Amino acid sequence: MNKQQYPNSPPPGRRKIEIVLKYKKMNIENIKSVYFVGAGGIGMSALIRYFLSKGKLVAGYDRTPSELTEHLIAEGAQIHYEENVSLIPEDCKDKETTLVVYTPAVPQDHAELVYFRNNGFKIQKRAQVLGTITHSSKGLCVAGTHGKTTTSTMAAHLLYQSHVGCTAFLGGISKNYGTNLLLSQSSPYTVIEADEFDRSFHWLSPYMSVITATDPDHLDIYGTEEAYLESFRHYTTLIQPGGALIIHKDIAFTPDVQSGVKVYTYARTEGDFHAENIRIGNGEIFIDFVAPDTRINDIQLGVPVSINIENGVAAMALAHLNGVTDEEIRQGMNSFRGVDRRFDFKIKNDQVVFLSDYAHHPSEIKQSVLSMRELYKDKKITAIFQPHLYTRTRDFYQDFADSLSLLDEVILVDIYPARETPIPGVTSKLIYDNLRPGIEKSMCKKEEILNILKDKNIEVLITLGAGDIDNYVPEIKKELEKMKNEERRTKN
Repeated sequence: MNKQQYPNSPPPGRRKIEIVLKYKKMNIENIKSVYFVGAGGIGMSALIRYFLSKGKLVAGYDRTPSELTEHLIAEGAQIHYEENVSLIPEDCKDKETTLVVYTPAVPQDHAELVYFRNNGFKIQKRAQVLGTITHSSKGLCVAGTHGKTTTSTMAAHLLYQSHVGCTAFLGGISKNYGTNLLLSQSSPYTVIEADEFDRSFHWLSPYMSVITATDPDHLDIYGTEEAYLESFRHYTTLIQPGGALIIHKDIAFTPDVQSGVKVYTYARTEGDFHAENIRIGNGEIFIDFVAPDTRINDIQLGVPVSINIENGVAAMALAHLNGVTDEEIRQGMNSFRGVDRRFDFKIKNDQVVFLSDYAHHPSEIKQSVLSMRELYKDKKITAIFQPHLYTRTRDFYQDFADSLSLLDEVILVDIYPARETPIPGVTSKLIYDNLRPGIEKSMCKKEEILNILKDKNIEVLITLGAGDIDNYVPEIKKELEKMKNEERRTKN
């Protein structure tokens, strides 16, 4: 490993030790103010809530208001939406008592970030801060291209509702708790969603980790699939002796763990941890959970979609290895209510099914569609898909088309740019033109979605994507309910 290969990670050898020690020494208790450059991200918001719970002054910038930023303001954070140094609170301009946290999604020339950098402030990525916070705890980390938010939230719920307990920093809003931050004053465990974007997860020192998948992603950062897989291999070297790695059976690299780290495999129906006696029907899923040293029969999934069988196996494995009892696992899986925007059912009745899903990678979309097919075998399934990033669309447009072609109907909207500027020739039409022959398909602006839906017979509808498509979900729900009410009136 060299610095060129890992420009955003701690370098190897002595310099790595020095940097890690530097961040270990940073005493959170001595920090009075924390400023977030990019405050509205779901992962950042958990940190905001953590520091608010510690009584710190918390402020920050985000590009646009959202429901989440409004919640954070109501909870005590000072957030503004204009890139303007003069809007930074005076309490956050003392470099001795202020920690600055930024998201890699913010451009490096952002005026506020430049101000803090030029004036010698302590500036850290989210993962660095998590590394600092969790150094004295046992980090239970979930990494992977997809499945990590649901799996980590599920694992956190299993631990939190058990006698073991946990603190958790989640990448989505848990529907059980209405937040992405869980706090425990007594548990030694901290559940963390480990983000591979920008190699952020290299700042963590997991006690145990799940790796769900390593389908290539973020090639704008990594360049090649080989570099992406190498990043995960390096991550496995960070697991602490005495801990464990729970890795999906089909992952395409060999882990490189330290001596004293146990390696377990898992999958839906094979591996050290797996499910047997799977029963799917009537909108319910029951499984038996098989571990090397136990078997838990008749577990009912609280969110009955088939991908949660595999996610559940990984979460249960993590909980089991850390002392959650068989009965606590059974009860926890049944009471799990899911995560906002992850198979998030908005309408579920005999007339129409509507759900929101964050899936934004071809393999995620494939899993999402196949899960819906299992549940609704005889229904027409329509998806509204908002591609996320020009580079991801450019790199995977054929794979997106193949996954979306499993649907009966596809409605494509414009690409959500996030941190990127447009790339000539890269639009949603690349996906549109490569959908299977004969599929019902259309393209529209996101503002036109409601008009498009009015003329369609919707049985099962999914919104897919990691951009702002979710902002339209309440209106879509309203429109579908209105349409189905009118249909009923017409029939009567």
